Amino acid sequence: MVDSSRVIGSRRHELISRKLRTFFVVPILVVGWLAMSCAFAAAVPALKIDLDTFDASRRQVELPNGMSLAYVDVGPRDAPVVLLIHGYTSNARGWVPLLPYLDQSRRYLIPDLRGHGQSSKPDCCYDGTTFAYDLRLLLDALHVERADVVGTSLGSLIAQAFAENWPERTRRLVLQSSSGGPLAACEAEPAGEAVFDFRSAILALQDPIDPESQFMIAWYASTVPVDAEFLRRQRRDAAAIPVRVWLAILDQGLNLRDLQTDLQRIRAPTLLIWGGKDNLFGARDRCSLQKALPQAEVRLFEKLGHNAYWEDPRAVASAINAFLAVK
Repeated sequence: MVDSSRVIGSRRHELISRKLRTFFVVPILVVGWLAMSCAFAAAVPALKIDLDTFDASRRQVELPNGMSLAYVDVGPRDAPVVLLIHGYTSNARGWVPLLPYLDQSRRYLIPDLRGHGQSSKPDCCYDGTTFAYDLRLLLDALHVERADVVGTSLGSLIAQAFAENWPERTRRLVLQSSSGGPLAACEAEPAGEAVFDFRSAILALQDPIDPESQFMIAWYASTVPVDAEFLRRQRRDAAAIPVRVWLAILDQGLNLRDLQTDLQRIRAPTLLIWGGKDNLFGARDRCSLQKALPQAEVRLFEKLGHNAYWEDPRAVASAINAFLAVK
């Protein structure tokens, strides 16, 4: 376990955290416009958290496995803990659209996964269990015994690994935009439901990645408009991730075959959330995971895409809040 003195947190961080908690409650009246790839512009909801304030609120912890992990800590310190795990090439900021709508009485720990954001970017390793072990060490460092675990996309696969390996530390589990069950048990995607071939595009990447390239625009495209400055920062930070890390995660962290045999080890009550227009994890992924976790609750938002929690954060947060409210 990491001694608490090694957790790097200064008075400056405390001041920023208090300011962030203010933004958590008081909305900023900003209206953004997003130019979509299909050449139309639409009004988008204002973000309720200032992006600069959030980015400045990160702390750093040195873990006993040699990793330096960045994280944001929001909410009352004595409150029930929710661990929020971001997706592939995202970072802690990815939760900014959703945070203001989540239950304000809880404490949210929001890490930058290894290889992402301000955390270490080692050459090895990027499989789900290694990611999850980092997060267990983070909870150890912060003296958190048990948490609700919420993951999206890659983060949902890491959440699965966490719940499988440390069931005693997982109270309830939320998997958004997820997969992992045996695909052979389900029919192919329905006609007309296109699934983005992200693998081929990623294998073609070379350093340095242009954050405004056609690929990066498509990588962060949404079914409905999302705040333009938020997306610009997400593209910028994703492009800063070395291609070797993109490829290592693609090969290790997104290897669904490694998950299929372990799903039966999940004991925590589970909520599955998808967007009906998800072009990464489509109907076949939904079918396979539901077959693997037949007791799980399911919420499908028909008009939303892969990043449903960006596109309609109020609706997604409502589902999460209701599920986590169960004792």
